[in-house]
Amino acid sequence: MRKISLIMMCLFTVIGWSQNNSQKKDTVKTEVVEIETKYNPKIADAKKIKQQPKVSILKGSKRKTLKYNIFSVPVASTFTPKTGVVKGIDVGVKERLYNNFLALGYGNYNSPYAEFYMHHNTRFSNSFGLHLKYNASLENIGGTALNSGFSDTYSKIFYRQEERFFDWKVSLSAQRSEFNWYGLPAINFSQFVIDRIEEQQQYNQFNLQGEVNFVDSKLDHVHADIQYFNDQFGSSELFGTGLANFKFPVDFLVRNYNELEVLTGLDYLIGGFDQSYSGSNTQKYQFLNLHAKPSYQFMLGNASFQLGTKIFLALDIENDLQHFLIYPDVRFQFPLVKDALSIYGGATGDLHTNTYQNFASENPFVSPTLFMTQTNEQLNLFGGISALVTNRISFHFKASRKTEEDRALFVRNNSKSDGLTVIQNNATLQGYEFGNSFGVTYDDVTTTSFLAELEFEASKKLAINGNIRYSIFETTRAAEAWNLAPFEAAIFAKYKNNQWYASASLNFMGVRKDALYSNTFPSSIVGTQTINGFLDANLNGGYHFNDKFTVFLKINNFINGSFQQYTNFNVQGFQATAGLSYKFDF
Repeated sequence: MRKISLIMMCLFTVIGWSQNNSQKKDTVKTEVVEIETKYNPKIADAKKIKQQPKVSILKGSKRKTLKYNIFSVPVASTFTPKTGVVKGIDVGVKERLYNNFLALGYGNYNSPYAEFYMHHNTRFSNSFGLHLKYNASLENIGGTALNSGFSDTYSKIFYRQEERFFDWKVSLSAQRSEFNWYGLPAINFSQFVIDRIEEQQQYNQFNLQGEVNFVDSKLDHVHADIQYFNDQFGSSELFGTGLANFKFPVDFLVRNYNELEVLTGLDYLIGGFDQSYSGSNTQKYQFLNLHAKPSYQFMLGNASFQLGTKIFLALDIENDLQHFLIYPDVRFQFPLVKDALSIYGGATGDLHTNTYQNFASENPFVSPTLFMTQTNEQLNLFGGISALVTNRISFHFKASRKTEEDRALFVRNNSKSDGLTVIQNNATLQGYEFGNSFGVTYDDVTTTSFLAELEFEASKKLAINGNIRYSIFETTRAAEAWNLAPFEAAIFAKYKNNQWYASASLNFMGVRKDALYSNTFPSSIVGTQTINGFLDANLNGGYHFNDKFTVFLKINNFINGSFQQYTNFNVQGFQATAGLSYKFDF
């Protein structure tokens, strides 16, 4: 405690001295001196551009991704790999860019799709926009006794203003999603029971975000996010986050030193469920985290380094618990062969706030009866190598070992019905209590992972990318790392010319394990149920009539594979969505 107190006193002293020093009145008068001299430029004065420029991963700001995604129609078979992005290709003749678009489409399984995006810039240094989106699949999957359709409605408005010394942005979004717990277990349910299962679940989400970016200020940017999430079973939660990023000059200590960056913030989560799966009292939770993440980046020769730490004060208000946590945040990168081969590594950790909204986004078939706690990522050691084999081929390999306390694992809930009754303890069973939903269990898990990626630019119009990940999960209490796949792989390809475009993906997920129960609820886990691996193949293409009109076709699961997204939740077969998009300006 004395060491921590001494460190905090030194930190506040430095910050206070910096603020007082910046507030002193400058009495030195300034004059503008214009110097004119003759300059004869030479060819040697120009700095040559490298064919393959190298940018350090630790310096500068990251390039912002363009969020202009059309035809993103999620379907039941869509598999999203954790890594892998198709390498950029030559887009050919430069086409005109528009700020607005409208897209309409329709597919089998009675799947309508509509999306509208509007972005308008004014002459008063501000802009505003609107985004609307609807997609659904209203026809049931073959072989399912319950309704298996889904729908999703999303809307967002935003406003952005540029001032002299800062710019700010505010946005408000709303989303409504409907799903069905259609994955009944291998129990002989009578038609009487099936007709009385209310399998529908509805999620509602409202999100308010704001951010301010400053120019030439120790306070670099501020971000705030308030999110409200609920469902039709009385579950609700409120999650608020606030971040403030400071950059303090330290060249008063040593000349030409970089800035010390300190990211501060708070997370507040409060929510509850009407009951647990056992039918006991309401499940309430409330967490408050205060954190500071100082870091410093510098170069030693050709090597890049980041030295930092993450400090958390975590409060479990509902259970009256407090934790003070410190994690490392150290990274380095060293080029072995300039512009061709480099190694990197580091050690980090973090405290992750689990939310009902995040669980429902990852697995929409969870039951509204979850126990909520936080995940303590105690240590994450990683290292890797990146290589540019030729101008067309690049390679990346990464190995990591991560230790987590209370990692969340999805596990299938046990059925409260034997297939002949819909009543237990004089109460009618809810639609998620027939073994057709998932709970969340927590365990201390150590994960050792190996990732290999390969990118190949076949031509200026065709790029191919592939990745393979193998993981070893070591659990402490759980019999298995429930619903985690040790092996995952993906291959992507992208082609584009002046009028045609096409992309393809092959995604493979290996075997997973889920719980097997001895009898109806309440009963203990007596074994494991194997979920077979699957291959999901998808195609997406289109034709540009001109800069404004495009016809598109999106095919998912085009090999018509029969596999399970989660235990007992079969996916749709061959799916095709076709439509037309129109880009325009007002």
